[in-house]
Amino acid sequence: MTEELISWSDDLSVGIQEVDKQHKHLVELLNNLHRAIREHHGSSVARDMLRDLTEYTRVHFATEESLMQASSYPEYDSHKVKHEALIQQVVALQKKVAAGETGISFELLHFLKNWLTQHIQVVDKQFGAFFIKSIRHRTSTPDTAGNVARAEEARHWWKFWQ
Repeated sequence: MTEELISWSDDLSVGIQEVDKQHKHLVELLNNLHRAIREHHGSSVARDMLRDLTEYTRVHFATEESLMQASSYPEYDSHKVKHEALIQQVVALQKKVAAGETGISFELLHFLKNWLTQHIQVVDKQFGAFFIKSIRHRTSTPDTAGNVARAEEARHWWKFWQ
């Protein structure tokens, strides 16, 4: 049995199905990178995995940011700044790795693990709570019970924003 760097748990759930699905995939990518380093798969494999992780992170951030804009999230700007800062750090690291100035290390993995888990548990959970409340507010009419059920179903955000 191999040890994972991050184990998915409900503590990492923000309550928005698509965001949680993407977070799970980010955890999987980070665990794959961890496994590749631990099993000495080679620097080119690790570089490719770091590139894939970075690209998927960009996609994920774009998803989150579009949901924030669509729901008029008041903390959008500060949240976006945090996303941009991480991407800049990782891109700078990728350049150093490509130039042979540094390798992908366990310290890097633990930095990414800590950043991801802290970001999800604090910043993303705040947005998740806001988003769900926003959905419930937008669907409230005299038929409260039916609308609450539809709001819960609307955690599939693409259904709600159609």
